[in-house]
Amino acid sequence: MEQLREKLTQLLDKAEGSWGVVVEDLDRGQRFAHRPDEAFIAESVIKVPIMAAVYAAAAQGAFQLDDRIPMRAEDQVGGSGILFALSPGLALTIREWVTLMIIQSDNTATNVLIDLVGRQRIEQTMIELGMEKSKYSRKLMIYPVGITENNMITPGDVSRMLGSIATGGFLSHHACEEMVSIMKRQQVLNGLPSLLPSVPGATPDWEIACKSGWDSGRQHDVGVFYSQGRRFSIVALSQDVQSESALRVLGQIGKEVYEYAKGSPH
Repeated sequence: MEQLREKLTQLLDKAEGSWGVVVEDLDRGQRFAHRPDEAFIAESVIKVPIMAAVYAAAAQGAFQLDDRIPMRAEDQVGGSGILFALSPGLALTIREWVTLMIIQSDNTATNVLIDLVGRQRIEQTMIELGMEKSKYSRKLMIYPVGITENNMITPGDVSRMLGSIATGGFLSHHACEEMVSIMKRQQVLNGLPSLLPSVPGATPDWEIACKSGWDSGRQHDVGVFYSQGRRFSIVALSQDVQSESALRVLGQIGKEVYEYAKGSPH
């Protein structure tokens, strides 16, 4: 992994802003880490442990993932997603709420699921996933009086979470496979996968199960990358950046991991 370490180090040395990056070869236990314990505002990356909390609650019998929840007008918030533009009363299964939260980063879906499982469940799930330096504080697009903290994550914590899910180490292999399957349907692909090769009509030799997050000055993307029969967790968090330059760096990180997977001995 030394060649990959060198390339990522050179890339991050030149990158605008502050970055926290962890890349782990999940099959060989090799790891690149750049500021793994630095705290970043989570943005929508927090939606991955929220998904895990929903699956944990379902596994303990709190509800079935096929149960339906109607959308209320007071649930609807702006930002990313589509549900804010649809009519109240729409009843989706819990699995569908999770899917929209992940693949479209829908904030309305996120807040409905937070209400469903509750803060304590989310916090407990984050501990179980090894996210002990990260913190859940509040819903998205809502700023309650008296709560000034943001949801916070570290690259190392997110890497541990992804590794646990990717290897079937959280809840059950079935639950982890479902969560990875949802993340593989991601529709926001302007970060880590943006420079990966794609040939029209051909099946690519890679897959990624990812989730991004962004706001002014911040651009994150995290995921599990599959290529050449191998699995890598990739966490790239940034702050004090312009989105255009940060997205280029994210794309280059994804490309470097792809080139490494393709070129290193199996």
